[in-house]
Amino acid sequence: MIRIDNVSKQNGHQLLFIEASATLHRGEKVGLVGPNGAGKTTLFRMITAQEDPDEGQVSVDRGITIGYFSQDVGEMSGRSAVAEVMDGAGPVSSVALELKELEAAMADPERAEEMDQLIERYGEVQGRFEELGGYELESRAREVLAGLSFAPEMMDGDVGNLSGGWKMRVALARILLMKPDAMLLDEPSNHLDLESLIWLEQFLTTYDGMLMMTSHDREFMNRIVSKIVEIDGGELNSYSGDYEFYEQQRALNERQQQAAFERQQSMLAKEIKFIERFKARASHAAQVQSRVKKLDKIDRVEPPKRRQTVLFDFPTAPRSGEDVVALRNVHKRYGSRSIYEGLDFQVRRRERWCVMGVNGAGKSTLLKLVTGTTDPDEGRVTIGGSVKLGYFAQHAMELLEGEHTVFQSLETAFPQAAQGSLRALAGCFGFSGDDVDKRCRVLSGGEKARLVMARMLYDPPNFLVLDEPTNHLDLLTKEMLIKALADYDGTMLFVSHDRHFLAALSNRVLELTPEGIHQYGGGYTEYVASTGQEAPGIHT
Repeated sequence: MIRIDNVSKQNGHQLLFIEASATLHRGEKVGLVGPNGAGKTTLFRMITAQEDPDEGQVSVDRGITIGYFSQDVGEMSGRSAVAEVMDGAGPVSSVALELKELEAAMADPERAEEMDQLIERYGEVQGRFEELGGYELESRAREVLAGLSFAPEMMDGDVGNLSGGWKMRVALARILLMKPDAMLLDEPSNHLDLESLIWLEQFLTTYDGMLMMTSHDREFMNRIVSKIVEIDGGELNSYSGDYEFYEQQRALNERQQQAAFERQQSMLAKEIKFIERFKARASHAAQVQSRVKKLDKIDRVEPPKRRQTVLFDFPTAPRSGEDVVALRNVHKRYGSRSIYEGLDFQVRRRERWCVMGVNGAGKSTLLKLVTGTTDPDEGRVTIGGSVKLGYFAQHAMELLEGEHTVFQSLETAFPQAAQGSLRALAGCFGFSGDDVDKRCRVLSGGEKARLVMARMLYDPPNFLVLDEPTNHLDLLTKEMLIKALADYDGTMLFVSHDRHFLAALSNRVLELTPEGIHQYGGGYTEYVASTGQEAPGIHT
């Protein structure tokens, strides 16, 4: 279906692919993995003919339709979300647009004299719309948008008024509605809440075309893919299995290669020692010569390529009092919409609360109330004794000084810290070598998130409040953060759509639903077991 044959590709001075080959078959669901900058997006662009390989060939079977979702969604405005999604479905979208224009014209009193012609044309266009399955298409478009958490008024409003994250969902919905023969999805799980993520998971599981996707959500990947293609040192390596199997197999391969490398090094050392010892003796000249020739012919075993892993150890945070924060009879409204009416909620030392609820349930509002970023309309929020609070929110990334370098940003936050200590901190969060000299304005979303987290965790708070901390983080950084937070001795209150993060770190669940607020004594894993649902209202 899609073949990548001996492809080599260079971007500037960076070699991305060196004689790389892989084959993608009809019906396969493939996870594309590799470190940041390895060439995942470049591979997608070569498959869709947006870029050419320097050498080799990328071929796609004749007649195959490809839908490609990338993070660069372009400009969208002037149409409704529904119209924008239907536009991806081909000629039916232009017919739908003419139908709407004719409806508006027939309702215009100033065009009453043209009514006969308008009605006649409307009949022709309506017939064509039905022939193309237009009415079913609109209902399908609305179904896909609803699955991605769009409310009806958002579907019909101007797409230009939506935030970047919601526009991403519109672009994703276009590809899903199109149902091409092959889908290439570059980070489709970014910007999705847990409910949308689970819906997308179910959609892709039943999709019968070829799927290749990247994702920083290991649980999402595990449930969908049955093959992994890894970009490693310019090569494409295929593994039959999900992401978990790939991780285990890769670790096993590394151990085996390391053992083979060490065995060969030991053998080579013995041979070289013999040659050095006897090379001056005429009586051993033949043996020495024989061993030199043998060494020249040996295929050298390379040591396994080591992935750069970042590890962060929390300095011990000062101990807080037993009562960390208490909300008493809290009311909060936005305009006519009531978010909380008489909320009572308490967090005690070393509790790790994850907050769950659909869009608009008040998750981020609760975190803002706790951190004092917003005030309650009625009631009280009381922070306990000796509590040192650290708050990670998405807007914190926008507050970084654009002209500062990564290192200057850390230096400004901690003027008393030694340079070596700050460089070690930067390295822990993936900024090594020249990366510390990057200006904040050119950082990617993931780099900004890592920098904000580094600033927050260097002088550790004893109460962490985290709003979607894993957005933009790659799998390796996410694993580092989970390991670090697992050893953290303080208290946590957080919102996340990453089920691996939720399961690994929570020991309490606060569920916000239209029917009321529920508290669960165990963590996310126990919540799923006791409720039978992975998110409010969504059953496993």
